[in-house]
Amino acid sequence: MTIFAPGMKDRKLLNIELGRLSAEQYRSEREPSGIVIVLDNIRSAHNVGSALRSADSFGVDRVFLCGISAVPPSPEIHKTALGAEDSVPWEHVDDTLDAVRRLREEGYTVLSVEQTVHSLKLGKDFHRESGRKLALVFGNEVDGVRQDVVDASDAALEIPQSGTKHSLNVSVAVGVVLWEIVR
Repeated sequence: MTIFAPGMKDRKLLNIELGRLSAEQYRSEREPSGIVIVLDNIRSAHNVGSALRSADSFGVDRVFLCGISAVPPSPEIHKTALGAEDSVPWEHVDDTLDAVRRLREEGYTVLSVEQTVHSLKLGKDFHRESGRKLALVFGNEVDGVRQDVVDASDAALEIPQSGTKHSLNVSVAVGVVLWEIVR
């Protein structure tokens, strides 16, 4: 049994105690997850940075920053990514549709995270099959995933919601979907 200081019920771990990988180890030594993220025209550098940080946290292999998405180096991205822009491999692709086509050719199942007529409910209708490579497409803050990108995807994946709002902030959606996919 661990004894804590008087009044302390639990002790927060120090960063050094967490045993995290370095950025170099993340890029070279970690087992691939088979998960990539595609950001479709994400205007906010803060949202891009937050998505990169979640990608690092959940072991994403690569992030595609498409169209007008903000790209590193950027003080705003760094502020929310906290260095994840250096650990998670990323690349800019001019057109999201080109990234989707390329990923399908590489054997990825492409899922647009979007509310559609036939979208699969995350955690209910969709569970990742072991070994299946997934590309998760997240859309921009105003319009979501472009319709032609949804059409080129294998399916649409929807985050079940029960409140009055019909959407989540894109960086929050990235975290929710990744959590459910990797758990």
